Amino acid sequence: MAIPTPIPTRVFPGFGTITPEPHFTCIAIKFSSTSTPFPFGFSPNKLQLRPLLNTTRNFCAVATGVQEVLPTPLTSTSPPPSMVDGATRLYISYTCPYAQRVWITRNCKGLQDKIQLVPIDLKDRPSWYKDKVYPPNKVPALEHKNEVRGESLDLIKYIDSHFEGPSLSPSSGPAMEFAEELLSYTDTFYKTVVSSFKGDDVTEACTAFDYIETVLSKYDDGPFFLGQFSLVDIAYAPFIERFQLFLMDVKNYDIGFGRPNLAAWMEAMNNIDGYKITRSNPKELVESYKRRFLANI
Repeated sequence: MAIPTPIPTRVFPGFGTITPEPHFTCIAIKFSSTSTPFPFGFSPNKLQLRPLLNTTRNFCAVATGVQEVLPTPLTSTSPPPSMVDGATRLYISYTCPYAQRVWITRNCKGLQDKIQLVPIDLKDRPSWYKDKVYPPNKVPALEHKNEVRGESLDLIKYIDSHFEGPSLSPSSGPAMEFAEELLSYTDTFYKTVVSSFKGDDVTEACTAFDYIETVLSKYDDGPFFLGQFSLVDIAYAPFIERFQLFLMDVKNYDIGFGRPNLAAWMEAMNNIDGYKITRSNPKELVESYKRRFLANI
């Protein structure tokens, strides 16, 4: 079990204090006259909030980036885990972007000791996974309270609402509606970008990234889609990670060039340990995408 190192309260004149809650499962931000949960519920401007956000990310890094020993992927010769012990398990593949979404959510909620990772080797997956765990035979899947659920966007919402830890979603209002709009766009975003992988024309991909650049400008109290870090960032991160690497390698196309909001978002994401630990080897990601999208060219 990973044990985080205690870190002290930080005082910000004119704002208040940041203090890690017990077990680092959440962070309390106390302003001069009030107290409100992070990340939603306040709106200083981006320049005023930057020191506070930077320190908050450092707290999140301690809370979610604890030194976790990742288990070896299970193969066709691996025995199944106990199905009657009541444990909560997250079945993933270390290379699957959809599973990565849920893995990041689990980390950023500080649930490493509450949700057990069960990595599956998708090239040699065990038969019991389909027969006894999840008949669709896909990842991710979450086993919780003797029920198994799937679909990455559903799972990140489920984990955020059913487990302890800092909230990763706005509770109401325009931000919640905007979040749902952005989550609904993820599939369109993916299909639009990959349509430009074959051939020399990246116009469609440019259009998709321009849209991302525009929506990232909506809130000015942080570099993320909703200003502050949320499930929306988690939903997009695995795919933008792969697109950035692949397009730079194959087409010498930098998705952050001329898009300062997107560049700032990528930099901010790379400072979140709950995300960093989930990243795959860049070279392997690029080679995987080449095999998938360029094999017949």
